[in-house]
Amino acid sequence: MAYLLHQLLRDSALRDPGHEAVRCAGRSLSYGELDAASDAVAEALIQAGVRPGDRVAVQMSKRVEVLASVYGALKAGAAYVPLDPKAPTARVSLVANDCGVAAVLSTPALAAELVPTLGLAPKLVLLVGEEEIADLGCPTASYEAVTAVPPSPGPQVPVIDADVAYILYTSGSTGIPKGVMLTHRNALTFVEWCFDTIGVSPDDRLSNHAPLHFDLSIFDLYLAAMGGATLVLVPDEEAYFGASLAKFIQEEEISVWYSVPSALRLLTKAAAGRMQLPSLRTVVFAGEVYPTPHLRELRRMLPDVQLWNIYGPTETNVCTYYEVRDLPEDDHPIPIGRACGNTEVFGVTSEGRLAGVGEEGELHVRGATVMKGYWGRPEKTAEVLVPNPLPGALPDLVYRTGDLVQLRPDGNYDFIGRRDHQIKSRGYRIELGEIEAALATHPELEECVAVAVPHVEWGNAIVAWVSMRNGASISDRDVKRHVAGRLPNYMVPAAVEFLDELPKTSTGKIDRPHLLDRSKELGLDRT
Repeated sequence: MAYLLHQLLRDSALRDPGHEAVRCAGRSLSYGELDAASDAVAEALIQAGVRPGDRVAVQMSKRVEVLASVYGALKAGAAYVPLDPKAPTARVSLVANDCGVAAVLSTPALAAELVPTLGLAPKLVLLVGEEEIADLGCPTASYEAVTAVPPSPGPQVPVIDADVAYILYTSGSTGIPKGVMLTHRNALTFVEWCFDTIGVSPDDRLSNHAPLHFDLSIFDLYLAAMGGATLVLVPDEEAYFGASLAKFIQEEEISVWYSVPSALRLLTKAAAGRMQLPSLRTVVFAGEVYPTPHLRELRRMLPDVQLWNIYGPTETNVCTYYEVRDLPEDDHPIPIGRACGNTEVFGVTSEGRLAGVGEEGELHVRGATVMKGYWGRPEKTAEVLVPNPLPGALPDLVYRTGDLVQLRPDGNYDFIGRRDHQIKSRGYRIELGEIEAALATHPELEECVAVAVPHVEWGNAIVAWVSMRNGASISDRDVKRHVAGRLPNYMVPAAVEFLDELPKTSTGKIDRPHLLDRSKELGLDRT
């Protein structure tokens, strides 16, 4: 039994070294080749002075070298820190300096922008790609040269399952990103549950749609390695075009797909009724609510495919799951389900007691998937990793998710919304998720989000940002009338704004902060 993430790769390489491990844009590496290449990367890092516990930045677009870089950092005993290759240099620099990266694995062009902004010079910058390598003022090496002669045997660095494996940075409420420290044990607990529940074998071909800096990538990278399956990276230029995704699944014969719902909506919009995907056996989605009308379209398109809704903040990996079999006829959102293996979840009411069936409470998570803490933020860590609040409970720490849930009689949890998405408008307490759920039932709307804009008189004005289905023609009055038929008048948006497509973050989620800024620019805070 593996207790470290990189042992998954080594085990699969020993079982079948010639089996294809990863491919991207026509290039591939076998398990034996990937294991050897990552050994070489690890050895280069160690020789440069990278020590166990150091942080290693990985910043590059989708390519097979990404996996060798990640596994190489892990084999050196370091924690890898994925950096968004498309983010502004200022943002990337903020993250890299916050955790004090000891080495950078990147391309020459990206490294030339990042390295001069680092407060401490890296011990090594390992560069992938054909571009000319500029003088970065610190030791550099070529990935191609380093991996040309892999070490034998590979490096053996003492690492235990409680050591940090990777740090994922999430947006902070103050505008400063927070680094979520996740250990080998955190990730492996989740991956082992996936393997036992969803199942993967060497015959499977898993997609990797999520970027490396998004927690959804953990499922793809390590579940594929545990099962000895082939991981196929979705090229960045194809990730958000529905027709390209359908073609990708078909041509690459993907059997297990995992992404945010918005990517699947693009897929169904582009391919429904026009393309067969016979290789696909399992679709897993997470990261945001999948509106039931859109989920119904996916079910019609893929009637024989297993559908799984899995839920969990970055701080807990995934903590609940729900296999989608029957869809509600009233378009009520599907549940987030029940606790994954070796995990306990429970709702806590505002009075501090266990929420029973039908009661709303804040979801708390207990178990081996819960993060070690936020990098360099002990006060923030203490706000969310708290002693178990239930009377008589063991004095261990549990994670406060900030998500509001409601327990169903069948033991599954419904997601109600975010604590920080609860607002007050004209004296009423309002959950924005409830408005979004009502908007999502409109047959002519493709995407929708409700934004609370600070308002001098009302406290908050509610603005709905929506996109329409192809050929649809509706007015803001139509949208408001639709919501008014389902919710009280005080929850009807004060304004409705139409876009061809709602803006997305680099992880594929709707970019709420951007829409809030646009609402203010349009003067909707004075509606």
